[in-house]
Amino acid sequence: MPSLIDLRRRIRAVKSTQQITKAMKMIAASRLKRAQDRVVAARPFAQRMLRVLNSLVSRVESDSHPLLKMPDQSGAPALLIVVTADRGLCGSFNSNVIKAAGQFITTEGQGREVALGLVGRKGRDFFRRRGFDVRYEAVGIYQRLSFSHAADLANAAIEEFTSGRVGSVYLVYNEFKSVMTQKLVVERLLPIPRLEPEAGAQAPSVDYIFEPAPEKIFEDLLPRHVQVQVYRALLESNAAFFAAQMTAMDAATRNSTEMLDSLTLYMNKIRQAAITREIIEVVSGAQAL
Repeated sequence: MPSLIDLRRRIRAVKSTQQITKAMKMIAASRLKRAQDRVVAARPFAQRMLRVLNSLVSRVESDSHPLLKMPDQSGAPALLIVVTADRGLCGSFNSNVIKAAGQFITTEGQGREVALGLVGRKGRDFFRRRGFDVRYEAVGIYQRLSFSHAADLANAAIEEFTSGRVGSVYLVYNEFKSVMTQKLVVERLLPIPRLEPEAGAQAPSVDYIFEPAPEKIFEDLLPRHVQVQVYRALLESNAAFFAAQMTAMDAATRNSTEMLDSLTLYMNKIRQAAITREIIEVVSGAQAL
């Protein structure tokens, strides 16, 4: 049975932890608002850009640009960009992404190798210790996340793809849905996917005149499209991380409150038992006299 001093020390430790979790919850909530605003602002542009590109590429040959061409994937490995966070204390946020990446490696690895591009310290540490083929890393970018970080990642992926060192590029990340919900997404980045035509929709009967040539347009537009999609994925993951951290810290705060109630009740019982025992000893001694 623990002593009263041990219980008081434990109660003080739980109270200190509760103060930390409350502070982390408030910080995550304040940062979530800014991250959510950036995601909401970036989504329409990224989605509209994808629709416009699909409208253009549907009218040109598939080999008009290297980023559209489906290469021979018999020997080239796939590149998987794993987007995790730099920090923990966010529930299953990082573990879900790492688990999905492991499933992708297991599935794709049956026919070809899988190389990794790692974003975030948690994913970097996990896969580096296990000896995977890591092509590049990006750690600490969420502190001041900007479009230049996404451009560097996208350019590295484009270089790997156009040089033939990889046959395709995929992204795995958490997509922000709400404070309580994050959706795990595994999507192809390169070659640029083409949207399937909607049911009942007919192909356009008009032709477009490209000025300058489609190759020139795609030379500037397609790399920018890849950068925008990577930037959107980073923003989604950043917002999802703060939502997951806020939820985890809120649950930790509530659990610490329940633990404090339980420890306080237990301490009062032990103190009451000690007082009762002392009274019995005093009464027994008085009777003996």
